[in-house]
Amino acid sequence: MLRIRRYVVLCLFLICVGAAFSFWVAGQPGAEDTGQVLPPPPLAGVKLDAGRTGMATAVNVTASPDAQWLMDAAAQTGIPARALRAYVAAAASASGSSPACGIGWNTLAAIGSVESGHGTHGGGSLDTEGQASGAIVGPRLDGEGFAAIPDTDGGAVDGDARWDRAVGPMQFIPSTWRLVGRDGNGDGTADPFNIDDAALSAATYLCLHGRDLRTSQGWTQAIYSYNQSDAYIRQVKDKAVTYATVTATLKD
Repeated sequence: MLRIRRYVVLCLFLICVGAAFSFWVAGQPGAEDTGQVLPPPPLAGVKLDAGRTGMATAVNVTASPDAQWLMDAAAQTGIPARALRAYVAAAASASGSSPACGIGWNTLAAIGSVESGHGTHGGGSLDTEGQASGAIVGPRLDGEGFAAIPDTDGGAVDGDARWDRAVGPMQFIPSTWRLVGRDGNGDGTADPFNIDDAALSAATYLCLHGRDLRTSQGWTQAIYSYNQSDAYIRQVKDKAVTYATVTATLKD
């Protein structure tokens, strides 16, 4: 009888511990993330300017969208034309340097939409050079509702010498920008607050490690590397699918 009682007590103890652990896990950030692999969005079409076919890194010499297509696509998608031009050019440049990546401009545009409303966060806008009119700076990554990332740049990029913050239209943290920041407009400087630089850098980052964004695994891993959230991945995919769908009727 004593042995049976001990067994019952042990079972109850294990049940309580298991329940407590489950409640603890449920309360952790990202606990709802299941690592679900999603099919990639379709690659959105684009009509390129026949007079600009170079594949150098700078946006002003790489493939650019046809002017009429750009105007029509901007109207269909609601993406500011200046931002859309940067996304198309960045995807074209990435396709030239990493052909196996298969990144579409609509994936870059979807990230830009979710991260900063294409550079319009806080009522800002992009000027003709692709520069954000205001400093787009995310919250402190101090562990309060976000990951804890102590300062890595002395505040040089994000203006915070204690904690890192994501910056610019594509929301790069300083340490990541230091690794993949690219000069997208050919002015000699990689600036996370410039949409040409930020879009090309995002494309570079997403294509790392030989990823093929035309596959479910490759696309999901790429977006997950940007933000470790199932909800974020779904939001980006929905946007990318929408952009591909509404521009499908445009001539390419």
